[in-house]
Order: sequence, then structure tokens, then C-alpha cells
Amino acid sequence: MTSTPGSGGPTAAPTPRPSDRPDPARQSARRRFSRAERLVHRTTAALMLLCVATAACLYVPQLAELVGRRYLVVTLHEWSGLLLPAPFLVGLASPSFRADLRRLNRFAPHDKQWLRAVRRRDFRPESRPAGKFNAGQKVYAGWLAGAVLVMLATGLMMWFTWLTPLVWRTSATFVHDWLSLALGLVLVGHIAMALADPQARRGMRTGSVERPWAEREHPLWEEEEE
Repeated sequence: MTSTPGSGGPTAAPTPRPSDRPDPARQSARRRFSRAERLVHRTTAALMLLCVATAACLYVPQLAELVGRRYLVVTLHEWSGLLLPAPFLVGLASPSFRADLRRLNRFAPHDKQWLRAVRRRDFRPESRPAGKFNAGQKVYAGWLAGAVLVMLATGLMMWFTWLTPLVWRTSATFVHDWLSLALGLVLVGHIAMALADPQARRGMRTGSVERPWAEREHPLWEEEEE
């Protein structure tokens, strides 16, 4: 049987199944964090918040009276602080986590431009070029890593009192107390900035962000990967 001319036109093409059709939402999204990175962040955040909360209960008399059970609070504070580096160490098994660590540890000329724009309070996107992480995130990550190590070292001196002389323990207590206050203030700023940026929260919650946001806030991201 011969076909009528034109019968092999557009209607002859097979209709794609719904699962085969391109998803505009998926095409507009860009992968930012792997599952391992998100787990490291969440576990570290939980330990950090527990450490800060128990520290507040130990140093603020009103909270100490409200919570009570000082021995339990001290135990939770000590072990949450001791376990704080554990998610980082476990995360080193993930290639994506190690790759992002290398990005955070590498300062480029555009990072200096980003910091100068912050100092001048210049909010134009073109004046703040950034790769996957901007200069502020790199400074924050470096400061936080150093603060955690100092807090861990001084906390161990205060915990195992027989290992160090009295003058060391006194100095460790002074550094530990004031650095914990600074750490708490920095964490409040970090949380406030996250609350003000829904896409940043989405990236850490789901692992993906919208491409327009990535191109606006991190215009050098693709170039950095290449």
C-alpha cells in the first residue's frame, strides 16, 4: 500500500514520553555540592551549635539556672568540641570535598578585587568577581578552621589539667573563653547571611542552585573548573 504524499510529515514522528522530555527546571539548575559535602556541613553545624549552646549554658548564669544538670552540660560540651574535626576528616574520603578544599585554599587576583569592593561598599556584581567560592567565603573557611584548632587545643589543656603547668592552663582558659565569644558572633553572622540568600540555602540543602544565580554571584565558576 502506497502512502499518501505528506503522510510522513511531523505527525509520523514518535511522541516523546513524559520522562524523555527535557525538564526546564532541571536544565536551569547547576550542581553545587555533593551529598558528602552536604553531610559534612550538616554534621559540623550540629556539633558546632551544640558546642556553642552548651558553652552559653556554662558561662551565662541565667541559662545555667534554667538548664541545670551542669555535669551533663559539661560532658556534652567536651565531647561535641572533641568530635568537631571528625566530619572534616571523614569528608576527606570524598573527591568532591577535597576539590572544594583546594578551591577554598587558593586565592586568585579576582579575590583581592572582591575584598576591595567590600571595603569600598561597592555592591555592583561586576566589581565582585568570584569563582565557585568568593573571597569572603574563603576567609571565613580559613578563619573557622584555625579557630576550631585553637579551641580544641585550649580545651584539651583545660580538660586534662595535669598535663600542663598552671600558667598554660590560665592562658588557655583566657584564649578559649574570648575566642568562643568571637566564634559565636561569627556564626550568627554566617547564619544571618544564609537566611538572606535563599539560593545559597538551596545549594546546601539540595546540592543544586539556579544557573542565573550562579552566573550572577559566581561568574568565574565555569572558567575556574575548566
